[in-house]
Amino acid sequence: MVHLTNPALLINIIHCSLFYFSSGVLGDSLTVLRSPQYVIFRDGQWPISGEKIPDLVALTMGFSIHEDLDWPGLAAGSLFQRPRANALIVVRGLDSLDFPKNISSYPLENPVPFTLDSVANTVHTLFADSTPVVLQLAPSEERLYMMGMANTVFEDLPVTLQQIRGRLSQDGSVLTSLPLVSLSRNNEADLLFLSEVQVLYDISTLLQKHKHLAKDPAPDLYSLELAGLEEIARRYGTDSPQFTDATRILTSALQKFADDVANVYANNAVVEVVTVKTFEAPLTRKSRSILESKQISNPGSPYNLAYKYDYDYAVVFNIVLWLMIVLALSVIVISYNLWNMDPGYDSIIYRMTNQKIRMD
Repeated sequence: MVHLTNPALLINIIHCSLFYFSSGVLGDSLTVLRSPQYVIFRDGQWPISGEKIPDLVALTMGFSIHEDLDWPGLAAGSLFQRPRANALIVVRGLDSLDFPKNISSYPLENPVPFTLDSVANTVHTLFADSTPVVLQLAPSEERLYMMGMANTVFEDLPVTLQQIRGRLSQDGSVLTSLPLVSLSRNNEADLLFLSEVQVLYDISTLLQKHKHLAKDPAPDLYSLELAGLEEIARRYGTDSPQFTDATRILTSALQKFADDVANVYANNAVVEVVTVKTFEAPLTRKSRSILESKQISNPGSPYNLAYKYDYDYAVVFNIVLWLMIVLALSVIVISYNLWNMDPGYDSIIYRMTNQKIRMD
């Protein structure tokens, strides 16, 4: 038995042990793969609640939120610079991925379902006159929402499971470029996982073709939810070679996706990955139609859509309406009085003229 007589050494050992224990992968996590120099994430193990993720994304993009985010992991950033894009990927089915050690990672507590709808609405409100790219996609649920330039950039992006599986059979798909090892192209769970990886690769390819997005004044928002790994774990188990190979492939695909996004936006983009083994409660929301989403904020659409307007439309409309009514009533009253006026009695011009004539 070893006896430690130095209290300071004992305290350091206990502190290091606690830090090692707390920094281990013991639960769900939020990992920041890429961030600009002016968006500072502090090193530490501060937990963040799942319901606060939309507020965190909004703050990294320079937007205000309704309630202060009491989380020390994000430092105060620059007042004159904001990221050109933010990409958040939610991975369901495991609590962490084997990313490099120099990447900031934080424990995720209370992993309730969340969406970035509030951030997307803020982008649409503040940059209604611009053309931001907003893409929210969950391939396993065939849930899609696109706004602004996303309708043009991702026009050819396969979004339904049928379209994605058709894409897997084409040249250049992940079936021919990735080492599948234990994964099978004939299994339903494997195909779902590979379909989501294919979507990541296709988004990266389309972004590389549209590097002009970084020059637009409006920030862009990407939100992806991947559930294929969850199906792999349910089908084979977390100790299976299929789950190990799928985790390795997804980790590599996410790192490549983060590199491509950072390259397109010249390192002015934030890329986060949220890994959740399982959500605590099901997410109830009204799904957006895929066909309907392509018509949003598209002035050149042939579907006879209404023109775009901002949230000051009602105020401006009332000001113009009542001002026109007041002016119209004023013209009517003045015209009526002029029509019934007696020039010799009511008009001071004629009255002075008559007096001068009499005096002469």
